Amino acid sequence: MAYANLSREELSDIFADLTAQYDELKAKKLSLNMARGKPSAAQLELALGVLEALKARSEFANSNGDDCRNYGVWDGLPEMKKIFSDMIGVPASQIILGNNSSLNMMFEVISRGYSHGYNGCTPWCKLDKIKFLCPVPGYDRHFAVTEYYGFEMINIPMYPTGPDMDMIEALIKDDDSIKGIWCVPKYSNPTGITYSDETVRRFAALRPAAKDFKIMWDNAYCVHDLTDTPDTLLNIYDLCLANGTEDQIFIFASTSKISFPGAGVAALATSDNNIKDFKKHTLTQTIGPDKLNQLRHVLFLHDINGVHALMKGHRAILEPKFKLCELMLEENVGDLGIAEWNKPNGGYFISVDVLDGCAKRVVQLCKEAGVILTDAGATYPYGKDPHDSNIRLAPSFPPLSELEQAMEVFCVAIKLAAAEKLLAEK
Repeated sequence: MAYANLSREELSDIFADLTAQYDELKAKKLSLNMARGKPSAAQLELALGVLEALKARSEFANSNGDDCRNYGVWDGLPEMKKIFSDMIGVPASQIILGNNSSLNMMFEVISRGYSHGYNGCTPWCKLDKIKFLCPVPGYDRHFAVTEYYGFEMINIPMYPTGPDMDMIEALIKDDDSIKGIWCVPKYSNPTGITYSDETVRRFAALRPAAKDFKIMWDNAYCVHDLTDTPDTLLNIYDLCLANGTEDQIFIFASTSKISFPGAGVAALATSDNNIKDFKKHTLTQTIGPDKLNQLRHVLFLHDINGVHALMKGHRAILEPKFKLCELMLEENVGDLGIAEWNKPNGGYFISVDVLDGCAKRVVQLCKEAGVILTDAGATYPYGKDPHDSNIRLAPSFPPLSELEQAMEVFCVAIKLAAAEKLLAEK
């Protein structure tokens, strides 16, 4: 029965039982961590062949004859660009490769606009106010980048189809201080939502007042499917070309959760004009990325078929973890009216909404019982969830046995925090 329908006496009895359960869990002195979407050790071992790929080679040239041990090839190996091209649906000629972090490439795009400007516009650092749109709940590291530069971040609600496009179109129509938007279009972090075809079409057709408006399209989970019926995402680059808006789009991807987060390859795809700008910026910083790492990824993955084969291994490890979380949530809080959660077809997170005003309390209770979660509020700009209700679960890192223990604590914490809140209101 839903907690809201219980009498004060019934809630008091439940609260007492939950307190006893919680104290028993706390006495176990657990030390479990579900704070970040890190691949598990078993997933990392799937890609150990990357480390062996160069051992049998006596020469280290790519298909163009460039020696990957030496300087040069600022935009990355063509063979690795082809793999990314097939992953994100953008021609290899429009792709720039970096080192392990796509977040670093995102930071550079924002830094470029801040210090030098885009499309002949005033550098953002010389403007009185800069604003950025942030679909929420969203990715905390995105928000950290724009907060670092002092941007005013505007919350955009997320729906099952993606961000509120009516709101976005209305905001950017006349306000040229809005310089861009963060997006995780497939299996969005943390909601697991994939943008609908209509949403992608509307993004490609945006006509903002700011001529230097940028869509930061972080397609981090483009091949990270967890079911036999994966979500599909419309190709925004083709649509931008058709609309003449290709200078607005920056598309990002990486092998961070395919091979090694600490030693993968990142990619940025964008228009010719943006590539020319980025080239000037990049060649001032470095003569080239780690081409040996790119070469060993090429030798290990071979092509897009190799990527898909490797991702089947990831799915085999991840899918049971997601199913366990969903099952335990359903069995423990499913009919109590105190929590809702998504059931993603891919990606790395489960987004849980508890009763308003309870998220921080749930995270605190978990921490005191030895289970570390992402901080409540982290999925909103400035770490401020206006409802104090959203919690991001990251099931990937712990083994199944530890994950089950962590979820037991989490479910008890949800119920205990809800009972506390409702008792205080009765």
